[in-house]
Amino acid sequence: MASIVLAGGRSTRLGRDKVSLVIGGEGLLQRTINHLKRLNQEIILVLAQGQPLSKLDSSTDVRLAMDVELGKGPLVGVYSGLKASNDDYNVVVACDMPFLNVELMRYMIGLGPGFDIVIPRIGDKVEPLHAVYSKSCLDIIEGMMSEGNLKVSNLLELANARFVEGDELDKFDPDHQSWFNINMPADLKKAEEILNRERSK
Repeated sequence: MASIVLAGGRSTRLGRDKVSLVIGGEGLLQRTINHLKRLNQEIILVLAQGQPLSKLDSSTDVRLAMDVELGKGPLVGVYSGLKASNDDYNVVVACDMPFLNVELMRYMIGLGPGFDIVIPRIGDKVEPLHAVYSKSCLDIIEGMMSEGNLKVSNLLELANARFVEGDELDKFDPDHQSWFNINMPADLKKAEEILNRERSK
């Protein structure tokens, strides 16, 4: 199983490239990759065409893939990562999630067989960039792209999805920080505050 990290977003709300951010003295992208390395998986980093790669630790081994279409959003990023992967099931996360919960990811991986997608859901909200995708999604996404249908939420209506919610989520991540992501400057400040609280425990 591979881990796919989507790093090709335009970061328009943040005003700067997310992959160059630093949190707690560590690059945000590096922090995400370090969490995923604990799953002992190949890591595929999906970038926008022409996007420079931020500096990573010399010990970090990632395989690069490019978005098949420029500026088309996260569904195309998911497709590009799945297309590059050699594995049937793949963890897919965004590059801006500093508090990934490895045990929750392992649990979701275990639920994968028999489903196209395993995805967290809280109430009516889902987290498509913190999910496990099967390569069976490729044909579905290709059909959606041919129709100009690029909403990840619409993929869930077409695929066989296993939702992880309620007590299942709370057992591993009661504060639901796993998919906390950084979209605004205030989110970066909040992430630093969470990290400082964790370090002071």
